[in-house]
Parts: sequence; C-alpha cells; structure tokens
Amino acid sequence: MAISRRKFFLTSALAGAGLSFAPGFSFAHSKRSNFQKTVRLGFIGVGRQAMGLLNRFMQLPEVEVTAGADVYEVKRTRFEERVKAAYAARGTQALSLKVYEDYRDLLASNEVDAVVIASPDHWHAKMAIDACRAKKDIYLEKPLTFTVYEGQQLVKAVRQNGTVLAVGSMQRSAVNFQTAAAHVQKGSIGDIKEVLVHVGENPFPKPFDLNPEAVPAGLDWQAWLGPLPELPYHPNLNPPISLDPVENEKLWAAWRWFKETGGGLMTDWGAHMIDVAQWGLNQDRNGPVEVIPPMGENPLTYRFENGIPMKITSFDEGRQGVKFIGEKGWIKVSRGNFESSLSEISLEKKDENFNYTQHYIDFIESIQRRKDPIVPVEIGHSTCTSCTIGNIAKELNRPLSWDPIAQNFGDDFEANTKLHYTYQNGISLS
Repeated sequence: MAISRRKFFLTSALAGAGLSFAPGFSFAHSKRSNFQKTVRLGFIGVGRQAMGLLNRFMQLPEVEVTAGADVYEVKRTRFEERVKAAYAARGTQALSLKVYEDYRDLLASNEVDAVVIASPDHWHAKMAIDACRAKKDIYLEKPLTFTVYEGQQLVKAVRQNGTVLAVGSMQRSAVNFQTAAAHVQKGSIGDIKEVLVHVGENPFPKPFDLNPEAVPAGLDWQAWLGPLPELPYHPNLNPPISLDPVENEKLWAAWRWFKETGGGLMTDWGAHMIDVAQWGLNQDRNGPVEVIPPMGENPLTYRFENGIPMKITSFDEGRQGVKFIGEKGWIKVSRGNFESSLSEISLEKKDENFNYTQHYIDFIESIQRRKDPIVPVEIGHSTCTSCTIGNIAKELNRPLSWDPIAQNFGDDFEANTKLHYTYQNGISLS
C-alpha cells in the first residue's frame, strides 16, 4: 500500500522566475512502472548522519535496506550489525544485505533501487551523478553540492536520467516552517522589508591547521579525499568509532568548518535557513542578484531583484532561524519554534496546499509514484548556490553581482574562478 500524504504544491513558488533547467519532473528515461511497492535502499556513507537516517527509513514497511558502502571498515561493520539487529527485532532476516568499500559496486547492484547519500559534501556531486547514470533514485543530504558547477551538472544528470532526487532539507516538511513560508507568500505580514537569517558561527578557525595523525586501520584515506588535494588525516575530519567497546562518533565531523573540505555553517545551516528565507520570498529556482560581504557593523547581505535584503546575522534569542519583517509585522521561525507579532497568525491554522508528511516518507512515496519530492534538485541547487556565493563574497571581501539564471558573476573573472575547483586523483564528473 502506498504511503498516504496530501498532495504538495505551491503554485507561487513553482511558477516564479527560475533556473534555466526544466522545473517539472520528466520520467522519459525511466523504465520503472508507475507504482513501485517496495523500495530497496542502499546507503553511501554510513557515518553518524546516516545512522539517524537509517533508523527513520527502517521504520517503513515499504523499505528494504539491502546495501551500505563506506571507505571505513568499522563503520561498514556497524552498519551491517544495526541493519541485521533491526530485522531480527521484526522477527526476520536481512537476507539480501551486502556492504561495499567502493560505492560504485553498490551502484552496480541489481538489489538496490535507490540510495541515501550521506557522504562529506565534496563527494555529493560525483556520487549522485553516478547514481543517476546507474538509474538509482537518490536521497541526498544537504547541502546539495560542494561547488556551484557541481550543482549545475547534477541538475542536468537528474533530469536527463529521470531520477527522483530528494534533498535532505527536512525543514520543508515541518509545519512551523511551512506555515511561515505560506503566510509570508500570502502577504499576511505585508510587503517584506527585510529578512534576517542566522546560521551561527563556525566553531573552528578558518585555516586548515589540524595536526596530522596516523590513519586508523581500515580507513582508506585516499578514497575519503577523492577529488580533493592531498590533506593529512585528523580524527575530527572522519571521527573514529569502536565496536568493542561500543563507542560512536564523539562529534559531527569537522570537515564542515574548513575551506578545503567544507563551506562552514554558511552551507551547513545555510542549507536549512537560507533555504527557508528564499522559499518565503518566492525565490526558489532563482536567487539573489547581489551579495555584499560583511563591512563594519553591516553583516553579509544578499539583495534580490525585488530589492529585498536578506541579512546573515543573529537576532533576538540567537538561535539558528529566520525572521521575516514586513510592513504589518514579523514572523520568526526556527526548529521547534514559531512566533509572530500578529495574533491572527498561528500554527493552528494549517494551509491545505502543503504536505505535512515527514521528509523521509515523502521521498519513498515520490519513488513509488514517480513524482517530484518536496525538495527537488533545482531547489536544492538554488539554495546551495546562494550559500556558496556568500562564502565567495566573504573570501574576496568585495560586493559581487550575481546572475541567478546564467549562474555566474558576469564578467568578473576572479569571482567566476571560485565556482569550481580542479579535481584530483583522476576523478571527474564526466
């Protein structure tokens, strides 16, 4: 039986000016039937984030977990043990389960219909594009990609191969964030004057200054690096675990905080909060036209074609979130929180045009029904792009003009060179 859900659509968000890629879903290249009862799922990257996703997906009777891949042996073993234990708790066995060191072997398996990619950001694009070509559907953790160019190529691969790709921007499936976006779009707080977005401050210094340590047994560090230049191993980048005694990751992997391996909180939390801001402003599949780095007391600021500024700054209680400020009042939203200066705006009045199904359930039903998920690839790309060009403006320390349709900085050669980097180790997206 299909998972029941309300049909998701938001005409104003989908019909606005957008990327040059086709906004609708096309399955011209798909050989699947219109309904697929069971989805056989493989996991690529089975660290801390994947363990949480695994617990959620294994709650669904429509899902059979058949494979996992990781470059770290002990994490593959942990994954295998947890999947087998979950099936044993149901009184059955994981008969088809296999684990792989090389994700390409997983993609070659006929026992996998779809993949959950929870690898570090610098692997997202390559793994997802390979999955598209292998005709596997994809749940891809946010941010969508490491560079803007990677995102462009992934959008093309998804549409050319008829792939269902859901981005892990789970806040789009949350009632408080959906309610905020709906009220802003309907004009409940009047014309928007500005939007404040708080993503937080990086907990580590900017330079890559970690002291090298010995690579743990069973970890293929070169495979972890993949397209990146040579970097020394440090446990903060790929936290070690133990099965005897049981000791899981002590921290979220710190590769996020270094320029060489991640985009910091601008892409990590920006992929959530900038996403919500652009959603409310009807800028999905579009984006800002100018980005201004922090100057004096002025924070990093984006400006959209309609003139509305989006400021990356803390506000009120300081938690990561979004505050829409309009002529009539304001709406403030963060995880577990929703507030408005207007008493008539509340969570009790839900918008029937929204889907309130949980994010991971929406992905499985999108596969079954061959439909776009709540957060398709184009939206994930436009959000990720805004996050990334903010980092570029800060790095260059000067205002930049951005063309959200052509997806470049015009004739600004220096800025355009930051849209991608040269892959190493013989890896390419082609």
